[in-house]
Amino acid sequence: MTPFAKAIGASLRTYYAPGRAALLDAFHARFLSAGDLAFDIGTHVGDRAASFRRLGARVVAVEPQPRLARALRLILRGDPGVTLVQALVGAEAGEAMLRLNTANPTVATASTAFIAAADGAPGWEGQRWDAEIARPVTTLDALAAQHGVPDFVKIDVEGFEAAVLRGLSRPPRALSFEFTTIQRDVAVECLGLLSALGYGAFNACLGESMTFVHAAPMDAAAMARWIEALPHAANSGDVYASLEPGRLRRQVA
Repeated sequence: MTPFAKAIGASLRTYYAPGRAALLDAFHARFLSAGDLAFDIGTHVGDRAASFRRLGARVVAVEPQPRLARALRLILRGDPGVTLVQALVGAEAGEAMLRLNTANPTVATASTAFIAAADGAPGWEGQRWDAEIARPVTTLDALAAQHGVPDFVKIDVEGFEAAVLRGLSRPPRALSFEFTTIQRDVAVECLGLLSALGYGAFNACLGESMTFVHAAPMDAAAMARWIEALPHAANSGDVYASLEPGRLRRQVA
């Protein structure tokens, strides 16, 4: 078995672990309903896209890695409710280099700054971006023009999140972007871009918890301070923004 195949197998075991589908669906139900449209930017093995589909939403799944795109066709079983786009998403249309990590395809990136930030950082030891391929670049605005304005956008692109948001001019009802503690500056830039688009309410999840850290949403400045204060070991999470603050309140069990 090749290193890539082993890595994909590990991802499938992690992201499709028993009980995870119910966790994802319960969380995403606050953002999506039957008939809605979701963009999954950085689809990887498709666990989020699969959740969106179980909720009845149509999905535009964007994955630039050719081998992952082939795997997604099998994982999603040719679901007609999913449109697969093999491209990067950025600030403007064109072409860019995608750096590949053969042993860990989860962290393929179009950001050289992300690779530099990971170099020597605790928890990132041994990561090697050992190949690169040129990929077409589209934008969120272009995807919306072709497929419709999304109700929710999930962005997980390893340090390229701000570039993705610079290609958005019409805010969806809600969206999320991944942040890491090795690139807090990218998260702060994303918060500024989202504020300029009209978002005033934010919350966050750490890791893959799918549970909001904060009981109630906060503004961009407070979210930036919280991210800056996180210990390095927190590693990563997702910030959620919504034009409807009530969607960002932590549910009481």
